[in-house]
Amino acid sequence: MKKLNLCKNPAALVSLLLMSSVNLFPQSLSGEDIIRRVDERYTGDTQKNTTTITLINKRGNSRVREIISYTKDYGDTEKNVMVFTEPRDVAGVGYLAYSYDELGKDDDTWLFLPAMKRSRRISGSSRNDYFMGTDFTYDDMGDRKVEEDTHALKGEEQINGISCWIIESVPKEPGYIYSRRVTWIRQDVLIAVKVEYYDRQGELQKILRTSDITEIDGIWTVRRMEMDNIQNEHRTILEFKNIQYNLPVEDSFFSVATLERGRIR
Repeated sequence: MKKLNLCKNPAALVSLLLMSSVNLFPQSLSGEDIIRRVDERYTGDTQKNTTTITLINKRGNSRVREIISYTKDYGDTEKNVMVFTEPRDVAGVGYLAYSYDELGKDDDTWLFLPAMKRSRRISGSSRNDYFMGTDFTYDDMGDRKVEEDTHALKGEEQINGISCWIIESVPKEPGYIYSRRVTWIRQDVLIAVKVEYYDRQGELQKILRTSDITEIDGIWTVRRMEMDNIQNEHRTILEFKNIQYNLPVEDSFFSVATLERGRIR
């Protein structure tokens, strides 16, 4: 249930994927086959990291924020909690999300604002809003299921000398925030290195690029993301640090009450 970004697999299969060359993949893979393999890529049962968020406007002015994040995979559900630690004006703001494998079951998402002293559920049209001034919508941060789109393999291309598949994903449901997404997926480690997002009018809206991809605890990991909003000339850079996998993480971290009590550090 892991995102391109961003899953679950037996350890033996993980080792095979990490060691195998692109020639070991069947030549008749479809777009859906590839996206499903990306979705099933093992990214640990738990993860902890700190993330630096840099917001850059069209004048080149920047703001920097930092968060701490915990993720835990429960099999059919993945839970993620993030809390802002810096600067002072956003410290304590929290985000909690439950992503479900079940088709047709929407993610449960909450945003906690200390000034309000309570959490607000994010649902419906609010999922198209941008998260805390970034160029990522709440929907971007969620877990989009493979079956929700039609995936077509459009070709192959090298990015920085590495072979990538190009996949076009078109939503099946009408009225989705994007009319389509085009994704470049590294064939060696099954990670997206570039995603183009097109708005409902078919115009290019945003481009996501990932870099600094390295192996940590046997898991291939993205350590930098940059989302470039073409239409409003704004950028968001995420840099992931202190990444740790498969450490014990308390179940109590993933509750609204814990978020509101400010227990997560």
